[in-house]
Amino acid sequence: MTSRASRLLVFDSGTGGLGITAALRTHLPQARIDYLADTALFPYGDQPDERLILHIVALLRAAVTEFAPDAVVVACNTASTLALSALRAALPGTPFAGCVPPVRWAARLSRTRVIGLLATPATVRRPYVAELQATYAPDCHLVACGARHLAALAEQAFRHQPVSREAVSAELEGLFAQPGGERIDVVGLGCTHYPFLLPLFRELSPRPEILWLDPADAVARRTAEILPPLHGTDGAEEPDRYMTTSPHGTDAALLAALPAYGFRTAMLWQPRTAEAVLS
Repeated sequence: MTSRASRLLVFDSGTGGLGITAALRTHLPQARIDYLADTALFPYGDQPDERLILHIVALLRAAVTEFAPDAVVVACNTASTLALSALRAALPGTPFAGCVPPVRWAARLSRTRVIGLLATPATVRRPYVAELQATYAPDCHLVACGARHLAALAEQAFRHQPVSREAVSAELEGLFAQPGGERIDVVGLGCTHYPFLLPLFRELSPRPEILWLDPADAVARRTAEILPPLHGTDGAEEPDRYMTTSPHGTDAALLAALPAYGFRTAMLWQPRTAEAVLS
């Protein structure tokens, strides 16, 4: 008998956490992964903070109870900056790895000491971002942009659907047109959906030397660090599951893309209920 594989639960509001899932498969190739996309409430930026905290805690409490993961990866910047502390308090026996804007990493790499942050409005407006700068980048000027449409555009890019260059360019203009924007030399991506648009970001960048930081690899390495020692042996392992909280967004293009991330199909999941949809 061999020791059983680690079981991870990756959580996001949509497909953004799949980039982190790909990094997890590189760092933890033997791990079994359940992915939960909270499409019923996508996008999170449209929700009041208190309601969102209660919702995320209740949803993940039910998911942890049902799936018993060895660790949970909150692969969503909005959920991490808002609810990670509440999740750890509500589920003290479960290790959590969060995903926060890479302000510290950007400060390490910046030569101009002007760094950019591209994130959702919900992430940018929270005090957590200012606290990150004060703690890890006090000598840097942080230019932050709350992009309203990039997450939806990234969902299109993930599905290999046409993405408007003009729409992406307009969102980037909101970052680089701000005071100090002309001196930005490093941009941290503060939404896990955005790496699906990285080729366009680089192409539309006002300067080719600007660095774009995707924290997926760092989140995967942190997950490997927090995994507890495993007990028990291999049994009848469940296959990796991609689950959504509503049929919204579960289309043919999504299903065609999922195998590249290790998932065969998508399932509709609600607390105590999971049924296959669109195989």
